Amino acid sequence: MNKKVALVTGAARGLGEKIARKLHANGYWVCVADIDLEQATSVATSIDASGKTAMALSLDVRRKQDFIAACDALDVRWGGASVLVNNAGQSRVAALMEITPEEFDDVVAINLKGTFLACQVFGKYFSERGYGRIVNIASLAGQNGGAATGAHYAASKGGVATLTKVFARDLAGTGVTVNSISPGPLDLPIVHQIVPKEKMAVMLQNIPVHTLGDPDFIADAVLLWTSPEAGFATGACIDINGGLYMR
Repeated sequence: MNKKVALVTGAARGLGEKIARKLHANGYWVCVADIDLEQATSVATSIDASGKTAMALSLDVRRKQDFIAACDALDVRWGGASVLVNNAGQSRVAALMEITPEEFDDVVAINLKGTFLACQVFGKYFSERGYGRIVNIASLAGQNGGAATGAHYAASKGGVATLTKVFARDLAGTGVTVNSISPGPLDLPIVHQIVPKEKMAVMLQNIPVHTLGDPDFIADAVLLWTSPEAGFATGACIDINGGLYMR
């Protein structure tokens, strides 16, 4: 079994793209999975134009069948996968008392339900093969209730942290580990879109290290969890938040 075949959700841009590129640069064959197939294809082609070690896949994390189809596609293309990174997510800023039921459902469906479906499908797939590494991208917002993000985002990411433990416990002993990373504010376009320029200086002042996080370092942490040598670590979380939350 090739233990260096990875699928990254939400990898067409942002942190997901950074993770996909980092994994590939460290010897992984990478599937760039995203609901935006055109952009995912562009990223995969830029990683490896030959298509030998990078491929794109259309995947809507709200659909269980899409994850089943992804397993099948990776079996056909590369003989299977061994790493799953649940990165796909949606962040919306909204006043607590103004979030509609529909808005709440939309965010939870992508961030929490998507992670659940992915862990369920790939957890079973990996356990049957006797090996796997699952990494869930949680968030500081799920630990401290959020500040710049909406309650629906914070609640969904808190759920991701709990699901990580649930699946880690269930899959323990099968050769499959499930861990998470909880980043604070990162130097990514989405953060600059959410935080107005006039508020950015204040936010940076409130971060103990006075800077946004480096997305490439988050990708380095993903590499740590996906390592074949990381078999003794499961149900754990790495906090990378500039000192905003300590435990």
